Amino acid sequence: MAIDFSPERWAQVRETYRQWWADELERPIIPIELIGREPGRPQPAAPLLTQATCADFSYTPTQLVDRIDYELSRKVFLGDAFPWVNLDVFGPGVAAAFMGARLDNASGRVWFWPPQENQPITDIHLEYNPHNPWLQRVLDICAAAMERWQGQVLVGMTDLGGNLDTVATFVTTQQLLMELYDHPEEVERLTWEAHACWHRFYADINAILQPINPGYSDWSGIYSEQPCYMLQCDFAYMIGPQMFQQFVAPELRASCQRLPRTFYHLDGIGQLRHLDMVLSIPELDGVQWVPGDGKADCAHWPEVYQKIHAAGKKIQVINGGLDAVAAVIAQIGSMHGIQYHVESAPISAEKELRTRLAAFGID
Repeated sequence: MAIDFSPERWAQVRETYRQWWADELERPIIPIELIGREPGRPQPAAPLLTQATCADFSYTPTQLVDRIDYELSRKVFLGDAFPWVNLDVFGPGVAAAFMGARLDNASGRVWFWPPQENQPITDIHLEYNPHNPWLQRVLDICAAAMERWQGQVLVGMTDLGGNLDTVATFVTTQQLLMELYDHPEEVERLTWEAHACWHRFYADINAILQPINPGYSDWSGIYSEQPCYMLQCDFAYMIGPQMFQQFVAPELRASCQRLPRTFYHLDGIGQLRHLDMVLSIPELDGVQWVPGDGKADCAHWPEVYQKIHAAGKKIQVINGGLDAVAAVIAQIGSMHGIQYHVESAPISAEKELRTRLAAFGID
């Protein structure tokens, strides 16, 4: 059986998100994927593309896309869900690999390492290379996906990462903390070099995806008819507001100005000190708050969501399920501007989940 998603349902997704981006939608956006639909064909031999398998180039892009197609055909899309490929499978911050960093997935998770150890920061230069093998692999997979699905499935942008995070890959995190004091002008130079490369990679990938791809998304799963991205700077949890203002905020705002729609990935309690500065960026559309490992889920941070909402920004709830969505609605006193990441459940839960969606006004 083919993937169960019609052009009419895509039209509904576009209209729902059009209203949401325009602050006209009177309910939250909640996508739910049910797993267990009969795919109607045997499982292909190619492995599922993951961080553990992304370095295996023995399978063609067509074979990898066929395996993804099989997995999507096993899903039922409830609420605001749509068939979507999350290309974070090359690791968080793959732009570093596109610039020459070493990609290591021997552990089953992708890590990035500098191509040369102990290199002085003055000798490091981040450059665009259109022939980089990792970039070419991503482009080839995107091309195969467009040929296969012809707009039925949305292929999300790779997890390009944050630009100061990319600098940390090449300089190393501990050394970068010292370079902020010792060579601030070199840190700024590298950040803007990374920025220039990042936006070229974004354009290169979209040149393959569009105009066939039915929209734009990334690892967040947020849909847009215009280019959008979940921007980030995970390195920022280790620095104070003054350094954030100097080394992060200018580049972050520049990216918000270059992209029509943007969110910020606020990762961990160490980043809460930067929230006011993030919210002060007028071009930023929303914030995804991630409490972090070992912390209470998204239902338990009313002061964070109230501040985001009061600033006129949208909210992505990343965990905690539908209970967390209900909690955030109660905390901010509104259903406007809320999107839940993606909820996955077995197909046996369909009846219960349809009932729960109806409580939010979702068919």
